[in-house]
Amino acid sequence: MIYNFNLGIGWASSGVEYAQSYRAKVLRNINKPAKFIFTDMFPRDNLIDMTRNIGFEDDEIIWLYTFFTDQKLGPVTFTLEDLKATLGGRDFTYDRDGKIGRFVFDGDNNFYRIYFVNADSDLVHRVEMVSRGRLVRKDYFITGRVFSEYYAPLDGKAHMYHRRFFNQDGSLAYEEINDDGDVMFKFADKLICSKEELVGYMTSKLSLTADDVVLIDRTTGIGQAILENAGAAKVGVVIHADHFSEGATDDDNILWNNYYEYAFAMHEHISFYVTATEAQRKLLIEQFEKYLKVTPNVYTIPVGALKELKYPGKARKPYSLITASRLATEKHVDWLVDAVATVHKDIPEITLDIYGRGGAEKALKEQISKLGADSYIRLMGQYDLEDIYINYEAYLSASTSEGFGLTLMEAIGSGLPIIGFDVRYGNKNFIDEGKNGYKLPYNAGIEKSRRQKMFVDAIKKLFTDGNLEEKRNHSYEKAKDYLASEVEAKWKNLLEKI
Repeated sequence: MIYNFNLGIGWASSGVEYAQSYRAKVLRNINKPAKFIFTDMFPRDNLIDMTRNIGFEDDEIIWLYTFFTDQKLGPVTFTLEDLKATLGGRDFTYDRDGKIGRFVFDGDNNFYRIYFVNADSDLVHRVEMVSRGRLVRKDYFITGRVFSEYYAPLDGKAHMYHRRFFNQDGSLAYEEINDDGDVMFKFADKLICSKEELVGYMTSKLSLTADDVVLIDRTTGIGQAILENAGAAKVGVVIHADHFSEGATDDDNILWNNYYEYAFAMHEHISFYVTATEAQRKLLIEQFEKYLKVTPNVYTIPVGALKELKYPGKARKPYSLITASRLATEKHVDWLVDAVATVHKDIPEITLDIYGRGGAEKALKEQISKLGADSYIRLMGQYDLEDIYINYEAYLSASTSEGFGLTLMEAIGSGLPIIGFDVRYGNKNFIDEGKNGYKLPYNAGIEKSRRQKMFVDAIKKLFTDGNLEEKRNHSYEKAKDYLASEVEAKWKNLLEKI
C-alpha cells in the first residue's frame, strides 16, 4: 500500500492537493493501491465533499479523526427528520433561510442552529446548540453523529474545551481535551498528549511493513511522528515548492525552506525525494553534496499528468487570455489585471478571464471595477478547466515561485503559449523563450512600472508578431512529455526500484 500524508484540503485547494489527486489517478492506472491521509480538522465542511471535488475516490481517503472510530467516510446522509428524531418529543418551532435552519425551544433564547449541506437539501452537516443565548455544543454528522464539540463562555467568547468522537452505534470511541490549543486525547487504554503524537499513534496502527511506501506531501507538525512510527516502510518526501532561500544562502550555509528542513535533516531515514522538474532535482543533489556531504536519491516525476492533448472544435476567441490559480496575494494576479487594462488601450478586443477562488478575490474585484475593466476582465470562480483552456489564445502567470505549475502544464496541453516570469521552476520548465511564449526577467526589487511594462510589451508582441500558431504548436509538442502514459511509467519505475 502507498500511504500519502497531507494536512488539509479546501474548496480552493492549493497545488499540493491537486498534485495528490493527479497522483491518485496515476496510481490507479498502474494498479498500485493507495490511501490519502488528511490530518487537519474539518469543522465547516464534510471532508469527502472536498476530496470528491478534485477527483479522489471515497475509499482512498483516511481522516486522522475518524481513523480511531468505525465511522465510514462518505457524503452526508443525516437528514432533518433524523435530527428531529433525537429530540425526544420536545416542542419547537422551525424556520429556515437558505443553508441555515433553526429549531426554537421554550425558555430564554434556547435553539438549535442547523447547517445544511446546501440551500436545497435537508441533509444536515452540523448543528449548534444554544442555551440561554450561549453556545454549549456542536454536533457533526455524516450518516450519524461523528463527533461533538463542547463549549463554555471564556473572556466573553464561546470556548471549545472538549471533543468526543463516536462509533456508528453512538458509543464513545475517544475524547479530546482542549486547553486553548493544547490538546490531550483520551482512549480507553491510553492518554496521548499532543496532536503530533496522535499522528504517530495512527501511523503505528497502520502496521507498516517493508512492502509499504509512505509519501509525505507536507511534513509540518507531522513529519517526525510519521518517521518515528513508519517501521520498515520506505519513506519518500515530495517537494512541491522552491526548497531553499537563495538570498540567505552562501558558500558555507544554506537556508532550507522550513517546510522541508526537517525532511532534509533526516535524510538518513528518507528513502527518496521526488521533485517535479529535472532542474530542481539536479540543484537539490548539488546542494546536498555541498552542504550535507551526502548524495540523496532524488527522482523527477511531474506532479500532474495530461490524459490527452486538447484541441478546440471551433476557433478560439481572438485576443483572449486566461489565468488560473488560488487567488492569493503571492500569485500576483493584480499585476496581470493592471497589465491587461493597459494593453486594452491599444488592443480593445483583449479579454482576461481569471479562474480560481481565494482571499484576494474581493480586492481583485475592486481593482477591476476601479479600472473600469469589468467588460473585458472577469472573475470566473472555481471550475474544472480541463475543457476550458481550448477556448483561449494564451495563458498568463504572474507567480514568482512555482515548484511545478499544474495550470501551466494544463495550458500547454491545450496549445496555449505562456507569458510569465523567468523564475524557478515552472515557467523555466514550460516556456521556451520566443518559441511558445516569453519569460520576463524578474528580481524581488523590480520597480512596478518596469514590471508592468514588460508584461504589456510581451502581451502586445504575442498578438502582433504573426507567429501565434507556431507558438501553439510548440506548446503541444512540449505537452507530450506530460501525457499520463509518460508519468505513469515514471511512478512505476520508481516504485519498482525502491
